[in-house]
Amino acid sequence: MSLINYITQIQFEVGAIALLPAECQRIGITRPLIVTDRGVRAAGLVDRALDAFEGADMALPIYDATPPNPNESAVREAVAMFRECDCDGIIAIGGGSAIDLAKGVAVCARHEGPLKRFAVIEGGLAHITAATAPVIAVPTTAGTGSEVGRGAILILDDGRKVGVISPHVVPKSAICDPALTVGLPAAMTAATGMDAIAHCLETFMAPAFNPPADGIALDGLWRAWRFISAATADPHNLEARTNMMSASLQGALAFQKGLGCVHSLSHALGGINPRLHHGTLNAIFLPAVITFNRQAATMTAEQKTLRIAQAMGLADDSQIETALRDMTRALGLPTGLRELGVSEAMFPGIIQGALADHSHRTNPREASAEDYRWMLEASM
Repeated sequence: MSLINYITQIQFEVGAIALLPAECQRIGITRPLIVTDRGVRAAGLVDRALDAFEGADMALPIYDATPPNPNESAVREAVAMFRECDCDGIIAIGGGSAIDLAKGVAVCARHEGPLKRFAVIEGGLAHITAATAPVIAVPTTAGTGSEVGRGAILILDDGRKVGVISPHVVPKSAICDPALTVGLPAAMTAATGMDAIAHCLETFMAPAFNPPADGIALDGLWRAWRFISAATADPHNLEARTNMMSASLQGALAFQKGLGCVHSLSHALGGINPRLHHGTLNAIFLPAVITFNRQAATMTAEQKTLRIAQAMGLADDSQIETALRDMTRALGLPTGLRELGVSEAMFPGIIQGALADHSHRTNPREASAEDYRWMLEASM
């Protein structure tokens, strides 16, 4: 049986940030905590959200210490602010890090126990209830799609990068305003855009039966592949920004099917070195994982690589891996792990983490420790 479930209300248009007060009222949030990071706040994007509340009799508390890879320590700090200010909901403004942190806060503020208790690999799904605080997500990047996702990726105190996954974690509202991504630096545009491409590719390759998700993923891949270069080259290209934001949320809407070895590897390595950007790691791992997956029965039977090539505008599906490497290079991103300081000595820890990751189980071909070692070597 395959679960097909779409539940997020999405406001998607230029200027949608103005709808924030109305969405709070619709959901019943009267005392929101804003969760963001210092970069987003310095860029004036939090002020644009606050401007929407102009005239309202409220002073909103702001937690702006979200780290690039959100962790358990930040969750505790933000939960303390949530409780001290007697908040009843959260507005997350930022990229996937801020939105994922907000989800962790929404869970931990309303449930007893440490963050570890809610990790999916620890049986956390059963511990997350409808008591979870409501979240409104306002993305300022186009990559993770966390604004419509049912999970958060967070680093525990013990160093593991884990998923906190539940239908109760899905934001009650996603306010997708492409204008908020205008001016995003080229490197961040490229890395987050490759993250969206990875989501669309991996969820399409996942073996679960979910034709709506497959269609959403392929359209998202088409948009991202067509517009990522323009969005990276011209920070004010609103058409490109709009299509990249759409591709980002489409990838996340689709990955309820599951992801695969790209993400199990990037989660594991990101836990070891939190300074590495998730989207960049995904871009590096994609070619090797696609080569590995070509031998999966589900890939061959459904001719998935042919459909991927078609969405990417390639003449032949044998060109996929080369096209991905060429695009990554053209965007100015690293194309190998050595460029990031990764060494073979780190392989055992990465492999151990990848085998335990929740995305490992939904890859179209089962990967062994030896298979992961091959993928890492091929990605160096």
